[in-house]
Amino acid sequence: MDLTNSDRDLTAEVEELSGENIFSCYQCGKCSAGCPFTEEMDQLPNQVLRKVQMGDGSVLDSNTPWTCASCLSCEVDCPKGNDVPAIMEAMREISLRKNLDRVDLNELETKDLPEIALVSNLRKKTG
Repeated sequence: MDLTNSDRDLTAEVEELSGENIFSCYQCGKCSAGCPFTEEMDQLPNQVLRKVQMGDGSVLDSNTPWTCASCLSCEVDCPKGNDVPAIMEAMREISLRKNLDRVDLNELETKDLPEIALVSNLRKKTG
């Protein structure tokens, strides 16, 4: 597979933040089959992992990482032992970083933001 630099950037960033080898996933679908929240997701977990493998930045706009409850059923079912919740957390962090760089929280109604966005901004601004 030949990835461009921007494709490699997303894949490398997810791997760095999650500590997981994205390319160890071979798309068996067991993570998606065992996930109790797939009905609420716009893309299945294995589809999200494939898009990350391909470096498809549109995956950051998916609601799947935000729907993931980190219940670990996907990790238990994964024959490769991939920590899918860690990958979803990395994607949430990348998405927050991307969006918070464009926003001044002083001008926003913070009551409309998810709590994780406020915590992430606090961490970014303080350390």
